[in-house]
Amino acid sequence: MGRHADTTAQRRTTRPAPLAIGAALLVLALVAGGLVWWLSSGSDAGADCDETRTVRVTVAPEMGVVAQGLLDESQDLGGGTCALAEVTAQEPLQTVGDLTALEGSALPQVWVPDSSLWAVRAGDDAGLDPSGSMARSPVVLGTSRAAADQLGWSAQPPGWRAALSGERPVAVPDLATSAEGVAALAAVQTSLGGGDQADNAVVQAVLAARRGPAVTPADALTAAAADDAGAPLVPVSEQEVISLNRATQDSALVAVYPAEGSPQLDYPVLRVGSASDEDRAAVDAVIRTLTSEAARTAVLDAGFRDAEGNPPTEPGPGVQEQAPQALDVDTEQVQGLLDELARLAAPSRLLTVFDVSQSMEAPAGDGTRATLARDAARSALSLIPGTSSIGLWFFAYQLEGEQDWVELEPIRGLQEEVGGSTQRDLLDAALDTIPERLSRGGTGLFDTTLGAVRAAREQYDPGAVSSVVIVTDGTNEDSTGIGLDQLLQTLQDEADPSRPVKVIGVALGPDADIAALEQIAAATGGAAYSAVDPTDLQDVLFDALRQR
Repeated sequence: MGRHADTTAQRRTTRPAPLAIGAALLVLALVAGGLVWWLSSGSDAGADCDETRTVRVTVAPEMGVVAQGLLDESQDLGGGTCALAEVTAQEPLQTVGDLTALEGSALPQVWVPDSSLWAVRAGDDAGLDPSGSMARSPVVLGTSRAAADQLGWSAQPPGWRAALSGERPVAVPDLATSAEGVAALAAVQTSLGGGDQADNAVVQAVLAARRGPAVTPADALTAAAADDAGAPLVPVSEQEVISLNRATQDSALVAVYPAEGSPQLDYPVLRVGSASDEDRAAVDAVIRTLTSEAARTAVLDAGFRDAEGNPPTEPGPGVQEQAPQALDVDTEQVQGLLDELARLAAPSRLLTVFDVSQSMEAPAGDGTRATLARDAARSALSLIPGTSSIGLWFFAYQLEGEQDWVELEPIRGLQEEVGGSTQRDLLDAALDTIPERLSRGGTGLFDTTLGAVRAAREQYDPGAVSSVVIVTDGTNEDSTGIGLDQLLQTLQDEADPSRPVKVIGVALGPDADIAALEQIAAATGGAAYSAVDPTDLQDVLFDALRQR
């Protein structure tokens, strides 16, 4: 079965032992936080050996049965010594954690994760030495045959960005914790050639995956197997599609192979640390078995491709026999991508502040700067995950008495209900009114900035990243208010390291005071962006979210 299926029954102890010992091992495994499947040869495997050397082997869960079959028998090393493998099936993320937290004696000596991306994440200090590959499996998008037909993907596959940032929901619990998810995002980044546009596309894909009601991959794949035309997309390995189709009668689950090609899960065989002279021969014997012709046959039978990409045995419907084009992922960029995902995973606490001065009536694109700001903001809002908290101000000059700003909605969680509506819905409705709220006055940028920073600091949440996002198309025109030098000094004097608030300034159009926004951003540890071409505002807002 695939990793996203319900595999509770598979997490079992197969070592012959009394029931109480098996239960104790299971409890210990669960307490350790790993998805562990203990496997080994029978109790009499080393009966003809004068000495047995045990080799600790950890494999990705879907490789557990294959590893059990290959390493079930002890291996004669000569001179009366045998090698016996003790195999643990464990999620790679848990193994990465173990490599940084446990002593060498508690670590595997051979590790087969699903992807070399995990070796990058573990870092150079983990002491990992590649020794071949057990198998390959392309990363595909799993969905129903009806959905693929409806989207036109059966005839013409989509690109990675179009698929992951479109309207179709993406069912992944956390894109940063599965190799398929990280590989899918790296595919978006690689297919666009890297750079800011590619990074913004990654942000968009991450936010799209968190949009709407949460759907687990298992539920999404179940819906796909039942041919639900509304089934979400699931970044998944080809092997899992094959495995689930084999286990489900009349399954309609299909693998969509994006146009640019597919990243490969390469199941590397990794030595961990340096084996002692006594253990080296045993480790070598295990690695030979895992990369042998018998291993090749076993992985093909289990629905994997072999290390050269040859098709699995009887892949079944919904899977193409011909190997898809391999999309190479720059592993040196992967760590940066993972760091970026970690930042995105932190809840946001944003106070968004939009300019509604008269200059926002200026033409831009097919509308005005005001309609452009409205559309870009609503689009960005639709993607921001429900774990975030957002408030909304409008500002111009003396909008509310002598005050340059007005609060539309205070900072609240997007899922919080207020008067029968959610905060997200209230914000969406308020943003929709930007064009009709334009003031005939000028722009009170500096007073508004100071007021917003103070308000965000008063509502500071240590568990979130706090920012003020200001979108303006002009310069400060409040001659009775604070000046730039005084604003910068006040921001510096009032800065509280225990409650940091960054200002993200977005200069919309050629008349905006980008120089002032850059100084304000620098004073708060934030960033400033220029959307000289107003049609770039959507990308600028995504980049601001990425850099928050």
